[in-house]
Amino acid sequence: MSHNIFGVVTLLYLLIFFVHILFFAFRKKRIEIVAWTALYTTLALHTAGLAARWAESYRMGMGHAPLSNFYESLIFYAWCVAFITAVMRKRLTIPLIPALASLVSLFFMGYASLSPSVQKTIQPLVPALQSNWLHIHVITCFLAYAAFAISFIAALLYLVKGRGGAAPRENLDEINYRSIIVGFPMLSAGILTGAVWAHYAWGSYWSWDPKETWSLITWIVYALYLHARVVKGWKGKRIAMVSIIGFLSVIFTYFGVNFILSGLHSYAT
Repeated sequence: MSHNIFGVVTLLYLLIFFVHILFFAFRKKRIEIVAWTALYTTLALHTAGLAARWAESYRMGMGHAPLSNFYESLIFYAWCVAFITAVMRKRLTIPLIPALASLVSLFFMGYASLSPSVQKTIQPLVPALQSNWLHIHVITCFLAYAAFAISFIAALLYLVKGRGGAAPRENLDEINYRSIIVGFPMLSAGILTGAVWAHYAWGSYWSWDPKETWSLITWIVYALYLHARVVKGWKGKRIAMVSIIGFLSVIFTYFGVNFILSGLHSYAT
């Protein structure tokens, strides 16, 4: 059942993007309202899909949240991007940002559904994942990753604006900053809860596992961003570049470490 729901959700993310295309073509406020309504509807259905998969795991005698493997993390990452977009609606005054955010969700949903290398079946939890820390650690990390995706979009548009784009640069700079304000404490909480979980699972708070190391690198990049912005007063192109570097680190932490570097988090592939 959940697979069918996720299939519909994937199509709806594509629909949201095309509704935004119509908005850019005709500039009608009603079309923008339709796009936001479609996003909220899709988010609700996406939530129902996650709940259905959770219920399916109970019916199969496993009973765990859909956060345990690469497929479920892709589906959850897509949900987090839609959720953060909806939460930040008042800040996202530039319609191109929710349009591109829907493409990000579409990419994760499509990759999860179409890639033959992604295991889609519900599997029993490995011993290291059998902990209540799983939920808070994964949820905080992916909400952070989603907020950083929004900041990345804003930073990228800021640089494009410098080459003739249409969005107000001050708004893009502010959205970039506000998104990182949302994401940074989430990532900090994710790393701290991960350390506590590691202590219970493996007997050590920190083991320099590739995923841990790259999470720390990502945290340092965004800490430098906030330091440069708040203390040094950086704005504009320089701070946009730091934001882009931070998100590239997020992508490598999520995809690159899984595919290239083996470690204690290899169960997440």
